Amino acid sequence: MSADNEGRIIAAHGRHYSVELADGSLRKCFPRGKKTGPAVGDWVRITPQGADEGAIDAVLPRRNLLFRSDEMRSKQFAANVDQLLIVVAVEPTFSEDLLGRALTGAWSAGIEPLIILNKIDIAAGLPAARERLAPVRALGVPVIELSAPDAQAVHRELAPRLAGRVNLLLGQSGMGKSTLLNTLVPDAQAATREHSTALDMGRHTTTSTRLYHLPAPGGDLIDSPGFQAFGLQHLSGEDILRGFPEFKPYIEHCRFYNCTHRHEPGCGVVAALKQGLIDPGRYALYERILAETEAARQRY
Repeated sequence: MSADNEGRIIAAHGRHYSVELADGSLRKCFPRGKKTGPAVGDWVRITPQGADEGAIDAVLPRRNLLFRSDEMRSKQFAANVDQLLIVVAVEPTFSEDLLGRALTGAWSAGIEPLIILNKIDIAAGLPAARERLAPVRALGVPVIELSAPDAQAVHRELAPRLAGRVNLLLGQSGMGKSTLLNTLVPDAQAATREHSTALDMGRHTTTSTRLYHLPAPGGDLIDSPGFQAFGLQHLSGEDILRGFPEFKPYIEHCRFYNCTHRHEPGCGVVAALKQGLIDPGRYALYERILAETEAARQRY
């Protein structure tokens, strides 16, 4: 890779992108013309301009892109992600719907999910939080329990799982995501201020997405703003089914090849649901997401 004209986007804010080149230097870059579409984690080809700026000529082929979409707009999280870290907490109560949607988005994009249950020092609420996570834990999704300010526990339990991977940190507002970031990357606030200045972001750092290089044992961590919605209207029916891997063994028993797994006679998934082999809450989420994507297609 040429150090002069290829690099990785490590921060994004509007149409401003911070591109890190192979030698570690940074350039403030803009897409040419009205092009949009680059995301943090993308590898790009640029044309240097002046001492520290550049134009983005092309986004190099990406392995995946995680984003959310609803009837109003779509929001990119990051590209070329290996692992999605979903932060939930004992308090305030996390949304099982949002957690399920994040899992569906990850699986449909070929990204491994990892759930972090934060604030386990709130002992009174811990059993209820564990119970609400039981359906996804039963799917084999790893759950790490910790208290974000406890640096020793974070580095012991979490850091080894991040090494050698590109990790995206996501969570609803209030789950303690920022505290966790600052424990993993002690100079994160300073780095964010520095890059905000470089990108002329002012104080609006919480609305930007940023990639940090983790200290030993290493890895990369992409921090994205907290979210309160996770629409998946861009997913096809096949994409959605990839987001519900527990359906797969039962789909083989469906009578019709184009079964939507809702009302068709001889549906293996519905039969499994009735037998208690599929979690009813997960199945209800599948129905909601499918209905939303169908309504979106009818609008357009």
